This record gives sequence, C-alpha cells and structure tokens, in this order.
Amino acid sequence: MAKYTLLKQEGCARRGRFETVHGTIETPVFMNVGTSAAIKGGISTNDLRDVKCQVELSNTYHLHVRPGDDLIYKMGGLHKFFNWDRPVLTDSGGFQVFSLAKLRKITEEGVSFNSHIDGKRIFMGPEESMRIQSHLGSTIAMAFDECVENPSPYPYVKASEERTVRWLKRCREEMDRLNAMEGTVNPHQLLFGINQGGTYDDLRVRNMEAIKEIECDGYAIGGLAVGESADVMYHVIDVVEPHMPTDKPRYLMGVGTPQNIVEAVYRGVDFFDCVMPSRNARHGNLFTWEGKINLLNEKYIDDARPIAPECDCPACKHYSRAYIRHLFKAKEALGMRLAVLHNLYFYNDLMQKIRDALDEGRYEEFYQKYRNSLAERRKD
Repeated sequence: MAKYTLLKQEGCARRGRFETVHGTIETPVFMNVGTSAAIKGGISTNDLRDVKCQVELSNTYHLHVRPGDDLIYKMGGLHKFFNWDRPVLTDSGGFQVFSLAKLRKITEEGVSFNSHIDGKRIFMGPEESMRIQSHLGSTIAMAFDECVENPSPYPYVKASEERTVRWLKRCREEMDRLNAMEGTVNPHQLLFGINQGGTYDDLRVRNMEAIKEIECDGYAIGGLAVGESADVMYHVIDVVEPHMPTDKPRYLMGVGTPQNIVEAVYRGVDFFDCVMPSRNARHGNLFTWEGKINLLNEKYIDDARPIAPECDCPACKHYSRAYIRHLFKAKEALGMRLAVLHNLYFYNDLMQKIRDALDEGRYEEFYQKYRNSLAERRKD
C-alpha cells in the first residue's frame, strides 16, 4: 500500500513522495509532535491543518499508560479519536522506556519497567509494542529498539544493536500477523526499522546492513540528539547514509533545530520530528527566517509589528509582538497557543521551502544561505 518515489536528487539531498493509506506525504517532511494525541499549547487537529502539517506524531508509551490503547481501539483508532484524516506516525515507546523509567530490566524478551504515572509494573517488548501500535491504528509504526546513551561502552552498544536486529525481526513477524487479523484498525499499517550503534562507525554500518535485509517500509537513524554534539550527529548520518536503501524513506529521529534539519536534508534525510518548536514556543522562544527571538525580552513591550513580518501564520497575520508578550506576562493561555502556532507554521514552511529549492535545483544555494543564519539571533 505504501510507495516511495524519489522525484529528484541534488547531491545527497532528496525530494520524494511517500504514498500511504492516509494520504501522500511530500518529503522532506517535519512531523508535528503530539505526544498524547495533542500538541502541547492548546493546538487542535484543525489548527494542524491550518499550519500545513502533513504528519502528526504520537507517543505509543504515553497513550498506552493513558488513556490506554484498548480504549483508543474501542473508539475506532487514533485517527477517529482525535479527528485527523492525514498520516500519523507512532514511535515504539522504546525511547520513553529508557528515558523515563527509573527502574528497568532489559532481557532478550523485552523490558520490564515502572510507569512514570502510577508506578505500575509494565512489560514491553517487540510484540507488545506492535500490538499497542496496531490498536492505535497509526499509518506508520516504529520498531521497538533500545536507545543507548552517548557515549556508551563499545561492548554494550554492540550487544544492544545486535538485539535491536533480533527485535526488528520479531516486530516484522508480529505486524504481519496483526495486519492479517480481522478487526485490525489499519490493516495497511507500515513498519519503519531503526538503525542503532551509538557513535561507533563500524556498529552503525553493520546494523544498517543487517536491518535493511528485513523488509520495512522505511528506515530511521535512532539514538542521536541524546547528548552528543551536532558534528558527531552529522558524522553518523554521513557514515550510515550510503548504506540506506535509496527506494525507502529515511527518518532522523528526534531532530531538531532548523539548522539541524537543513544540514540533515543536505546529507540525505527525508523525515524529521522534534518537540522543540512547541516546547520553545511555550517559553516565548520563536523561530523566524531572520533568526531566533525571545518574545519575553523587554524591547518587545511596545513593538507593534508581528513576530515576523515575512510570516503568514495565524499569529503573525493578526497580532503584534507587544500583545503576545503581554499575554505571556499575564499568564493567559492564548499567548502560548499563538506562539506554538507560529513555530509549527515556521517548521512546516521551512520544509515547503526546502522542497521548493530541491524541485528547482537550488538546494545548494539554499543550504549555504540558511545553514548558519537560522541559528542566529534576529536583529530586529
């Protein structure tokens, strides 16, 4: 049911199209992160359509512990539950198991851990993750893997990436079984495998060669943006990219800043996600084409201009910097909502402009222009 078409390539940068049961995804794409089936900051799925979101990302672990994947299945799946008619990607829950669980035990079968909400003991392995994601009925399900800290000792990372390959085989088998069952919410659910191997070049390459032998609909680079420097992250992408299938989407998990995205597209990545646009916005930190601004700064107290005069988002079309700053200072929820709408719009607009540049054969020019300037402070 899924089909990826590589439309154009400029260096390693790729312009593609990914057809799914819930609609076509134009790539490169940024997925807007709605951890618990909602974007933090009071953003609805109608808002997501307005800011040109193509793919929403929800969190398997969080939805499993609250409200429960059984309930979402009973409600007809995630798309019906939160009124969304476009693609949804669900992560496997693996990252949260390793980042949130204080007490956990990893075995070949999976991971036992305590819920961060009520302390209840939970077991999750490849099969459990696939069953939860099948209940959710997402368009794309991520394989269950272990996300190790960077740096970690070589012997541990080696054992972990080998187990990730074995876990991917089990994910593939379980998803095939679930997709064939009567009553499955989305019998066309897709599976993305995840490359691991820490910051060790040989393990990353070995892992990629192994997982691409297991038929998946796309492949992700995981285990990055967890403490290593941006240069190390770019190096890992450069090492892994030549070994990734050219006829499948490539997803860099949990990344990142606008600068990270421009750099990673340059290196051949198609899919991105990050909580950064919404999280930063909730603290008044906003992205623009002329650089970053902190709206809470005193100099904006009587600034009648929009956040970014060049922006066409709902906040910039109707409100001033001074007003939105006032809302933050008055602790009015509307301020946070408008700021989040702005940042989400900016990220989706960034991806549109990247696609336009690739379509027109000028991504090198775009890359050189914005690779550094997007990380700078806006001067006005």
